Amino acid sequence: MKATKAVSLVLGLIVFAGAMAIQAQAQVSQKRTSITFDQPVAVPGQVLPAGKYTFTALDLTGFQHVVQIWNGDKSKLITTVLAISNYRLEPAGETIIEFHERPAGSAQALKAWFYPSYKHGFEFVYPKKEAIQIAQASNEVVPAEAVEATPSTLETVPLVAITPQGTEEPIAQAFPEEAPMVAKELPKTASLLPLIALLGALSLAIGFGVRRFGSKRA
Repeated sequence: MKATKAVSLVLGLIVFAGAMAIQAQAQVSQKRTSITFDQPVAVPGQVLPAGKYTFTALDLTGFQHVVQIWNGDKSKLITTVLAISNYRLEPAGETIIEFHERPAGSAQALKAWFYPSYKHGFEFVYPKKEAIQIAQASNEVVPAEAVEATPSTLETVPLVAITPQGTEEPIAQAFPEEAPMVAKELPKTASLLPLIALLGALSLAIGFGVRRFGSKRA
């Protein structure tokens, strides 16, 4: 009886540890930041009035990402936009929001969002017409949708880079993927399969040991 209780207790602790690890993984995988703008801000497809907003994005896997913009308490989804990976030399100490320069009187155009403690962040992709205007006004290269995207094609729509001269360049040439920088941060979002396998093997070993111990006593 005591051996059975011991096995149940150990297995319960292992299941609890696995659940906590999965929960922690989910918290890391989904980026979420509350941001307050004191003036109107342009995002792909529209202009947000001044106010508080919540930005969310799923785990950074691949080059193209989807960012959702909600109202302040996350009770209403305002828009879903496309972004690509952007990189910093050092991790951001706090949430960083970058803007493209715009003419006086125009709403600032959102450029990039960096999550605390990460070297990589999100650079926002604009519809081609908007990207041309932003590139010319800011004298920067701006990522753009090669064709008009729909909600179902956001992650797969082909992209181009718009230069300040209004010409197009391959997106990979203008915004190269920096794999070495991403590789250093992979442990933050690494798969939980090795951990689950280890917990399973540990539970079997403990169960076998307790069973043998119980048999010897019997």
